[in-house]
Parts: sequence; structure tokens; C-alpha cells
Amino acid sequence: MARIGVVLHGADDDALRHAETMSQSLTDQGHTVVAVIDDAERVGSITCVNADEFPNGLDLAVSLGGDGTMLRTVALLAGADVKVLGVNFGDLGYLTVIDPDELEVAVQRSLAGDHDVEERMLVSGEVAGQTLHALNDIVVERSPGDTTVKIGVSIDGRRFTSYPADGLIVSTPTGSTAYALSARGPILYPTHYALQITPVSPHMLFDRSVVLRPDSVIELTVEGHRPAIVSVDGNTLVTMAPGDTIVCRRSPRTAQLVIFDTRDNLAVLKSKLGIEDR
Repeated sequence: MARIGVVLHGADDDALRHAETMSQSLTDQGHTVVAVIDDAERVGSITCVNADEFPNGLDLAVSLGGDGTMLRTVALLAGADVKVLGVNFGDLGYLTVIDPDELEVAVQRSLAGDHDVEERMLVSGEVAGQTLHALNDIVVERSPGDTTVKIGVSIDGRRFTSYPADGLIVSTPTGSTAYALSARGPILYPTHYALQITPVSPHMLFDRSVVLRPDSVIELTVEGHRPAIVSVDGNTLVTMAPGDTIVCRRSPRTAQLVIFDTRDNLAVLKSKLGIEDR
């Protein structure tokens, strides 16, 4: 019998209904279904675990929501070698692979091994004695109420430049279609391995992204007199004082996304961005 983890969109009633039906069916089959406390309190036929216990012994994690729920699922897995099945209850759904009406069959196929796995790289950041990991991006940005922040950038131990800007985004290829895209960054193929630096509203002539090798080491230092905040996949986690540095590099962790047949990432991109054939 398998152990399946469920991560649920916090406010989607349709996702909740599907989670309840799936959990009851899997439990009736003798499987164990677990979720962290906030999700477990909303879903019947489910075992409640602490967040640090969530990855233990999992055969599959099922994300019921949008891309934000997928990011939360990957974060909860904390680098464990667990496959993630993404079910799209959101709007864009770059990371999710199936629609809700496919859920039952997709879970059974996943448990039977009738699927492929698409590996995605993560980026890590070391700051204030912590190591943070992101599937999309790590962002150093101005504090609320400040106009800009000045961020000095070094790459592989060599000084690059300083950016007076609203912020700087260090993203993975997966994250190139997230915040970096809205800041006019390039789109990278999601299974590619690279790191990308994209400035947000820089007050300088040079406003382009820089795409680096996956083994590059990026140091971002808060210069000047204004502090900055660090966001990881959209969650603000750390405040940086002037003089503080965050060191970003390829994370040893990866995300293992369940796909069926061959996922056409270019077709997904065209669909989500409304790109028409001409």
C-alpha cells in the first residue's frame, strides 16, 4: 500500500471536494493519505502530520490548486525524492499537468509507475544563517515605503555592477515564466539548467537580464543606507540590513514533476500566453 501526501489550495471549494473524494477512495483501497494540519482539518479520511514530517515515506504528493500550490508542495517536500502530481484548479497552471476530471486515473497511473518524470532545478540562497530553496525565484527587493534599494552584484567572486532598482530576481528556468517574465526577462525552457538575474525597474540604462551557467555563484549585497527584504517563491522570509549579503547558487534539491506521455512545454507556453499560430 502507498502513502500519498495531499496539498490543497486554501480557498478553492472545488479543490476541496476533489481532495475529499480522492482521499476517501484511496483510504478505502488501503492506502494512507496525509496532509499538514491546515489541509487535514478541511479534508476527511486523512492523517494529519507536522510540516517537517510530511515528506516521510511518501510515494506521491498530489497538489490540488494552481502554481502557488505546486510551489508550496515542493517547499513542504524539502528536497525529499518524492514525485509531485499537479492538478490545475488555478488560472495559468504552468506547473500543473492535469485537469480535475483526470484526477482519479492520474493518481492510479502515478502509483502504478505509468508515467514519466520531469526534473526541475531549484535555486538556493544563503543569508542570515539560513539556506533557502526556491523552485521559481529568490528576490531581493526594496522594503515597503522605500523608493529603491541599491544591490551590488558579484558573479563567481568577481564584481559585476550595482543596481539601484526596485529589486533583483534570481530565477531558475522554471521561474523565467513567473516574476521574471513580468520584469521583461527572457523565457528559458523549463528543464534547462541555468541561473538568471533580472532587475526590477532599475534606475540605470542597463536593464537587461543576464543568463548564467547553472554552477555560477551570485552574491547580492545591500549597499547604501536602505534595507531590503528577501522573498522566496513569493514568500517574504528575511530582512537584509545595509551590508548584508545573500549568496545564490544552484540548489542540491530538485523537483520531480509527474508527466504523462511527453509534455509539450512549448504548447503549454503558447496556451498560457495566448500565442497564436500565424
